[in-house]
Amino acid sequence: MTRTAGAIVFCATLTFTIPATGAEIDHARTYRACMDLARAAPEDAFEQAVGWRHMGGGDAAEHCAAVALFNLEQFAEAARRFEALAQSIHAEPPFKASILAHAAQAWLLDAQPGRAVAVLTAALTLSPDDPELLVDRAAAHAALGDYPTAIADLDNALAIDPGHAQAYVFRASAHRHLDDLPSALADAEQALTLEPDHPEGRLERGILRRLQGDPDGARQDWLAVVTTAPHTDAARAARANLERMDVKPD
Repeated sequence: MTRTAGAIVFCATLTFTIPATGAEIDHARTYRACMDLARAAPEDAFEQAVGWRHMGGGDAAEHCAAVALFNLEQFAEAARRFEALAQSIHAEPPFKASILAHAAQAWLLDAQPGRAVAVLTAALTLSPDDPELLVDRAAAHAALGDYPTAIADLDNALAIDPGHAQAYVFRASAHRHLDDLPSALADAEQALTLEPDHPEGRLERGILRRLQGDPDGARQDWLAVVTTAPHTDAARAARANLERMDVKPD
């Protein structure tokens, strides 16, 4: 997926309820502190969010709790909370759609791509021209093995945003899974034209070069990923591909 679960900022858009009794709470400051804690110490953040919710924290507290659960890798519960939050908040449709996108990310990480597709379809009814939602749903379709539908979503995303490098990378992968290597390579090349050091783009082009009998080109791409983005998932995959190629040279 293309999003980070903690990316939404609530305090600028939501009105918080202050309890009738007790000391007044600076909810905006509490939200920022809770979100920082959700990244650094998510278990503590979840406990703080629960307590804050009972003191009038409202939707912002619910969001912090969901992000904390996501970072604790309790993905299914995080997804359910994101979905409930999207239904409960008073906000513009695109804002609700972004929360549903985080729910979908959690469902994907919980190995439930079907639920991710359903949630993203709902999100697209709220924000139909959002290319990120289309790219996310394409990734969910691909996780289900439905590559033609993934390509259709990516076609639509690229019609909206022709400069979306990640969409080209995903479409290259989908074409590869359908054994359409020329289309896959064209998409990988376009992604790298847009972003020459795109790690997933380099990884994908390396795979395609390997499949087309160009081990030297594949090695060049994979080494570039390892060099320019050493701590990414793409680099880990590139190293694994290099090791396999060295074990079984052409």
